[in-house]
Amino acid sequence: MKRTAVVTAGTAGIGLETALGLAAAGFAVTVVGRDPERGAGAVERIDATGPAHPARFLAADLASLDQVRALARTIAADHAASGEPLAVLVNNVGAMFAEHQTRGGVEASFVVNHLSPYLLTELLLPTLTAGAPSRIVNVTSGAVAVAKRAFDAVEPPGGYYGFHWYGRAKLAHLAYTLDLADRIDGTGVSVFAADPGGAATDMTNGTMTDPKIVSPALRLLWPLVRRTFARSTSGPASTAARPSVVAATDETLTGRTGIVIGPRAHPVAPHRAATDPRVAAAVRRLSERHAPITPA
Repeated sequence: MKRTAVVTAGTAGIGLETALGLAAAGFAVTVVGRDPERGAGAVERIDATGPAHPARFLAADLASLDQVRALARTIAADHAASGEPLAVLVNNVGAMFAEHQTRGGVEASFVVNHLSPYLLTELLLPTLTAGAPSRIVNVTSGAVAVAKRAFDAVEPPGGYYGFHWYGRAKLAHLAYTLDLADRIDGTGVSVFAADPGGAATDMTNGTMTDPKIVSPALRLLWPLVRRTFARSTSGPASTAARPSVVAATDETLTGRTGIVIGPRAHPVAPHRAATDPRVAAAVRRLSERHAPITPA
């Protein structure tokens, strides 16, 4: 029976390389993105490799929680109608913003990097459970190490610095990932985080050269910080996709859950803050408030 993998932000960069890896592993791959033209190009590139099943594209702006809900309804309805299992969900979407922005009245980095994949995952849990054994792979980042751990509100105290706020949103999602693994353990749905390390992508090329993304203290060291960023984002997207592909396909992970796959595509210890039950509880409260499963 055909088993499907869904990859968000799958039309370019790490997401597309992840989709290519999953197609090579025998999955029928659905890539999600905003731009139909890029989506068509991604499908053409995947299909050119001669996969067992043709790829498809679904359009959705994952910065819009309404569109995330519509996407989840489409995917769930498709699988209910076909009876074919949804075997893998890779939440690859991510974004960093040099300037403070909002989406639906909520700070944009928190929406894109946490609330959006959180909501999509929660809405698709019944479909993933019906297709078990199945896997959820949430893409994380080393930027969690610079994150403020305050989650009483969507926006932390202090000024806006895009890299740090990106790291905080990724920390929220990593804490959610580990908490989810515990919550649904025994359902047949395994939950993993995948850290791609660094790669040259649209996101890193577009924001990592702007000193406004870091705190004033780091701006004083900007030449050094910029060189560090440049080195850490110089690798190919195909290498950065390996942790996600391994998390989704490696047979040695069968029956396991709550594991972080590091940049070298091997399990690593999660960032300590993400394992704090107080952080997980605070993130859960924020998520339920700003991305309710059943909208008011």
